[in-house]
Amino acid sequence: MSINVSKQHREDLLDKIRQIRNYIAKAPQDANTGNLLQYLDEITKDVKGKKYGLVFEQHREQIDETLETHLPVLAEDKDFFIDNGGEMNFLIEGDNLAALKLLEKTHKGKIDVIYIDPPYNTGAKNWKYNNDYVDKEDGYRHSKFMSFMKERLELAKKLLSKEGIIICAIDDYETHNVRMIMDEIYGEQNRLGTVVVVHNPRGRNDDTFIATMHEYLLFYALESNNAAVGFFPMSDEDKKAYNKNDGISDYNETSFIRTGNNSLRTERPGLWYEIYYNPQTNKLSLEKETDNDILLLPINGKNEERCWRWGPETFLKQKDTELFVKMVKGEYKIYKKRRLTDIEGRKPRTVWTDSKYDASSNGIMMLQKIFGGENPFPYPKSLYAVSDAIYISSKQSSTILDFFAGSGTTGHAVLKLNAEDGGKRKFILCTNNENNICRDVTYERLKTVITGKRKDGSDYNEHYNASLKYYKIDFVPISEQLYYEYADELLLHIRELVELENGINFNGNSEIAIVLTDKEMDDFVSQPNNTAHILYRGHNVLLSDEQEQFLQSHNIQVNVIPDYYYNELNR
Repeated sequence: MSINVSKQHREDLLDKIRQIRNYIAKAPQDANTGNLLQYLDEITKDVKGKKYGLVFEQHREQIDETLETHLPVLAEDKDFFIDNGGEMNFLIEGDNLAALKLLEKTHKGKIDVIYIDPPYNTGAKNWKYNNDYVDKEDGYRHSKFMSFMKERLELAKKLLSKEGIIICAIDDYETHNVRMIMDEIYGEQNRLGTVVVVHNPRGRNDDTFIATMHEYLLFYALESNNAAVGFFPMSDEDKKAYNKNDGISDYNETSFIRTGNNSLRTERPGLWYEIYYNPQTNKLSLEKETDNDILLLPINGKNEERCWRWGPETFLKQKDTELFVKMVKGEYKIYKKRRLTDIEGRKPRTVWTDSKYDASSNGIMMLQKIFGGENPFPYPKSLYAVSDAIYISSKQSSTILDFFAGSGTTGHAVLKLNAEDGGKRKFILCTNNENNICRDVTYERLKTVITGKRKDGSDYNEHYNASLKYYKIDFVPISEQLYYEYADELLLHIRELVELENGINFNGNSEIAIVLTDKEMDDFVSQPNNTAHILYRGHNVLLSDEQEQFLQSHNIQVNVIPDYYYNELNR
């Protein structure tokens, strides 16, 4: 019999707390005894608290302090706008916690794929926490990292659609911690798998003991019942396995006995039935027709009663073209043709070893080509590792978010995928601008691969049909201001949120318009050559009968801007 030692210890502590409580309750009551009883309640709550999972010292960041007294807003840098057709994408410069707070207003339940590559917290002073580098001597190194990650992963969960998938790239330093905290936030039942990516075939030279060649991709779904990881396209090598042809198509073979989950006779009794085979005529049937007919049952090599892959009706319809029998170890076995034309693709596996995942040749060297020989970012990801992860997790119309954008590999991967399969995926990237990374690296990379021109004007070999808007996060102080003192300032930043949520551009666009005040509405209807087809109207802008008639007569579609952007405006 197993003994739960922790439970016994917990009950012992609770019993001691009860004894102390009884002693205090019998003593003369005053403010001090009241405080002591309150303290005991708090201690009791802690003792009864979390029993399993990741426990760490919670830390608070400076950005948490800022967000208590300020509202984050978006301001566009119009000089960075890239108008090159295609889908509208967004790059946000600023703290990603503030960015996630804003995205909660515009994209709650709307993000299809989140790909993140957070700092690996190696202790090599490559990650700052509250503006200070975290090194191996910091006794709270792991707790700081997990506090940092948990807050962001909890917000990220709110953004995922019902079919949404989040992918986190991480290495051995924090894999165990990140996995446990993602199990806690997203649920262990929603873990889709952990992929080992061999990104450094030569091995990391700075390892003390065993040279590390790999890192991990953690795949989680918001709801595993609704999410599905897709297939990779079949390679020429994959197709070689389909080396038979019956005049219909190429095929290989698989046992007609069902395997895996729900394959036992007791689990699917409707798929257990008798099949007869005649070796002279090579015919299959459900009934014994001659003395030469041999009874075949779905019993595997371990003498387990399984079931057939099809029910009797499907069997009768397709047995002559899709099934065949052959002798295996002295027994007749039924096989099903697995046709190449019916295969969705190659199912992803937990180990990715292809040379294209090499972060040196398809990360560092690719970035050097984009920047004309310069290497502006340490340890960029292989473009193909990121694009493959997004490919199997997204649909052609998905919105992809990366709030640790770094050198912009995720945005580049989305553009590459759209060009390959004609998709209309959109991306939202966020990164801070430490050492001008957002402006000088992330933005310049995206601009180069979209326009096909490097910063120095030289040609680059990629050119994608896509557009990009560049936003910067700012803050509006609200703690000591009255409502009317900051309401007008918040109103100035509604346009960016409407653009972000709807993937549109108001600047220089004659087909769509936005009005946020009654005066702007008056100005809109007074324009003699108004060509707008769509109007975004502030929810508190009231229309007159004349304005209603104007909108109807001009067939202008009106979209009311939601009031949840800045609830403070509704006070």
